[in-house]
Amino acid sequence: MDLFIFFSEILGKKVIDQNDDLLGTLCDVGMNVGKDVYPKSSHLVIKKGFFGRRFAQIPWGKVCELNKKFKVLVAKEEVKYQKERPQYELTVCRDVLDQQVVDTDDQKVVRVNDVNFLKVDNYLYMAHVDVGMRGLARRLGWSEAIDAFLKTFFARSTYLTREDFIPWKNTQVLTLGRTKNVLRLNIAKEKLSQIPPAELAEIMEDLDIFEKYSLFKSLESSVQQRVFSDLATPEQEEIIDQMSDEAAGKLLESIPSDDAVDLLLNLPKEKTIVLMRLMGTKKSKKLRELLDFERDSAGGLMTTEYLYLPQNALVKDAMKKIQENVQSSANIYHIYIVDEKHHLLGFTSLRNFINEDSWTPILDTCYPKNVFVHTDDGMEEIALLLEKYKFSVIPVLDENDVLKGVITIDDVLEELISIAWGKYKEKL
Repeated sequence: MDLFIFFSEILGKKVIDQNDDLLGTLCDVGMNVGKDVYPKSSHLVIKKGFFGRRFAQIPWGKVCELNKKFKVLVAKEEVKYQKERPQYELTVCRDVLDQQVVDTDDQKVVRVNDVNFLKVDNYLYMAHVDVGMRGLARRLGWSEAIDAFLKTFFARSTYLTREDFIPWKNTQVLTLGRTKNVLRLNIAKEKLSQIPPAELAEIMEDLDIFEKYSLFKSLESSVQQRVFSDLATPEQEEIIDQMSDEAAGKLLESIPSDDAVDLLLNLPKEKTIVLMRLMGTKKSKKLRELLDFERDSAGGLMTTEYLYLPQNALVKDAMKKIQENVQSSANIYHIYIVDEKHHLLGFTSLRNFINEDSWTPILDTCYPKNVFVHTDDGMEEIALLLEKYKFSVIPVLDENDVLKGVITIDDVLEELISIAWGKYKEKL
């Protein structure tokens, strides 16, 4: 047999014992995930009968012949049959074949039509998943007929030469462990975490709710927070509905306040109250303040996560502040200078002070004009100021000129697009 073998080529093959008695036909292969990059075959899963179908499992180490049929070094009477299919951490039919997977290399969702194994010392290693049309034709038993037809009439067809394989190490199965709603492929999980959060959010939009939540749960908590913020509100609601109230409250507590407020405004009032109670006092207090503002006002758009320093701070203090908050949800590229009562004295950006002497007063690096909006200012005024001064962020003050939060340009654009789309639909 060749070095590589397709699962479709062995599925349904006869399995015989050491005395050449028929045990059944191969219906699945149990795989040992462990820490290996490529899972290794651990068990044969066989079935016999039609109406009274029964299943049995045989350790892969007992396989002595793997060709047109499987021969195992066990006697027929030693094989124990059962009504239920044996369960493993990973099986080809249940967890991989026909399932959607995330291609962590090309960053897209694809469907598995076949599995390509590498044969080493009579064991099978899951090397690739086949997501192409050739894999589907092979599964259906049409490959020879299709190949013959194309060679006759379309000899240059790329179908004849192209294989759509994805290395197993570059895939993330979305429905693995469906009964427990967990994903256990740690190697693929690490690859998945390398995809930019915005692109992961786009991938999730194309999945059903189970796959969406399975993928979300497989991410590290820090990646979860960034991906959740990039999801559209309907997708955020779906994720929250699948989580326990405690887990949902913890998640909302860790994302930027403006994103949390946008979601809470769309949730049922009862759900919002429950989640607010589960959050820390400091966070829930901030969110209650934000929820009191009109949605399209500066107060409704702002986030309360930002970096600030006292008026006597130096450039070295600003650099230290940024280093301490690299992993936070706050915008680390701008720093706001406040007095003891938190009145805004000025704000600066990393670009302004990164090349300055570390002992330079941070106030000396602030923008020459103190541009800001008040909490009750509307969308138009905010947008005009951002455009006029070419800022990507603008501070928000209350009626006493106390700094309450900041608005980033992406929040403004999101709201403006929403308003523009609403008006466009009205015209239609």
